[in-house]
Amino acid sequence: MSYPKIELDCAKISLNTQRLIEQLTLKGVTVTPVTKSCLGHPIIANTLINAGATMLADSRVDNIKRMREAGVTVPTLLIRSPMLSQIERVVIDCDISLNTEIAVIQKLSDAAGRCNRIHQIIIMVELGDLREGVMPDNLINLINDVIKLPNITLKGIGTNLTCRYGVEPDDINMQLLSDLAEHIETTFSIKLDIISGGNSGSINWVLAHQGQTRINHLRLGEAVFLGLVPKNQPQISGLSSTAITLTAEVIESSQKPSYPWGKRGVNAFGETISLQNRGQVNQAILALGRQDVCIDGLHPPSGMTIVSSCSDHLMVETPEKMLAVGETVTFGLDYSAFLSAMTSEFVDKVYR
Repeated sequence: MSYPKIELDCAKISLNTQRLIEQLTLKGVTVTPVTKSCLGHPIIANTLINAGATMLADSRVDNIKRMREAGVTVPTLLIRSPMLSQIERVVIDCDISLNTEIAVIQKLSDAAGRCNRIHQIIIMVELGDLREGVMPDNLINLINDVIKLPNITLKGIGTNLTCRYGVEPDDINMQLLSDLAEHIETTFSIKLDIISGGNSGSINWVLAHQGQTRINHLRLGEAVFLGLVPKNQPQISGLSSTAITLTAEVIESSQKPSYPWGKRGVNAFGETISLQNRGQVNQAILALGRQDVCIDGLHPPSGMTIVSSCSDHLMVETPEKMLAVGETVTFGLDYSAFLSAMTSEFVDKVYR
């Protein structure tokens, strides 16, 4: 067995997907799982489809192409605004894309015409988190230009929250998105199929909300794979948080001083580390580093503390006992660690 390795339990991922679909369907909301963390791997794509997903989303055209070439036929949604340099590929491989720029949508229209296709778009609206999105006051003017374009269908509108500044969905911003949908439909005498209320950070708002809303769609990654929602939100009932694990091997284990000696400057990453002298400690080094994974997103097993890391080494302490060289340690992960480990070519991927 090669280490480090990340293991994905497809049964637990399937369970999470099924339960999210069941719970959100009761609120009139459809679920589109996001496959970017798994690089569009066909095993994961088919796991999600077999669990009930009728559309898959990704932020990379290459990932969507990978799924297409593996025989995935459900509609695909590109959830990052298309790059002008990839317009032709977007039209060929993606059924729907999220958009904010008329210049991009015009190019999509041209490419769709050349390919004899109809490309569907969702216009993203800025509701405070200041990532992507058209300012609400400019939305009607943009759509007025969009609906005149050939080979383009306006599928709906959406928003993104929690990602940049942690702005959470609430009754005010979700009501604004609903009102904007109503205003668009009235102004242009059209029907919007999708009102996309965000990502995993919007789940608890949807489940708790009472009354009418036009929100009928969410794009979910973290909740599907980790059974989690962003920090400071309640855990989602009934979901597994152990579908993804990362295992690394011990390459050194010894008792060492907890406090360095010699003249100190910054470390290899430009950091100045504040320390306390805690005497001798049981230190182990694992063959895992910042080149492999976002260390801050690792959750060590009980009784172990992550004390520092370098490019290729992870230093941990185990007060109760010494680890043995060759022993392995399995970590839980948050979404940042999951995403980075899956992207690293130095981490083996195992699908169970």
